[in-house]
Amino acid sequence: MKATATCLLALLATLRCLAATNEIALFNGTTLDGWTEIDVAGKGEVRVRDGGILEIGAGETLTGLACTNAPVCMNYEITLEGRRTMGTDFFCGLTFPVLTNSCTLIIGGWGGGVTGMSSVDGQDASENQTGGQADFAMNRWYKIRLRVTPGNIAAWVDDRQIFKLDTAEHSLGMRHGDIELCMPLGLATWQTRGELRNIRLRRLD
Repeated sequence: MKATATCLLALLATLRCLAATNEIALFNGTTLDGWTEIDVAGKGEVRVRDGGILEIGAGETLTGLACTNAPVCMNYEITLEGRRTMGTDFFCGLTFPVLTNSCTLIIGGWGGGVTGMSSVDGQDASENQTGGQADFAMNRWYKIRLRVTPGNIAAWVDDRQIFKLDTAEHSLGMRHGDIELCMPLGLATWQTRGELRNIRLRRLD
């Protein structure tokens, strides 16, 4: 019995270790290590604030960053918390890799309430089947989750699934323009100041 219990404890410790290995903090909460600001005319200020908060300022158009080392391109989940602190457009534009391409998860775009993914079959989040509407209160934190697996891409806001897309019959890609500078993995806002924290990636395989 003692040997069995010892084996079980060893197995649990191994599983915990594997789970920790499979999860990566994309933002360390203190510096912009691992990220680079994209070069866009009229961009807002990007800074790290107390409390492990990444602030992406309101620019004339887009303000964003690109991850300098995108760790995976399939079978992963990204989680973060985000809020809008100024402006009326998207406070979280999460560009993410899908095999050899990338797409962008939009939270709060097109006047403040559109959610969805750009682009699907060449159409923006406001036009394709992933698009939806939600009310986002100023200064309130929202939990955002994105999952990319073979054949499916799904996203949640505060544990409410906002879309699940069967990707087999669709063409996926980026919206043309400055947002492409965030590829393959990046974060952006549009004429809006957003704050993000607890940005993590978990491998699912």
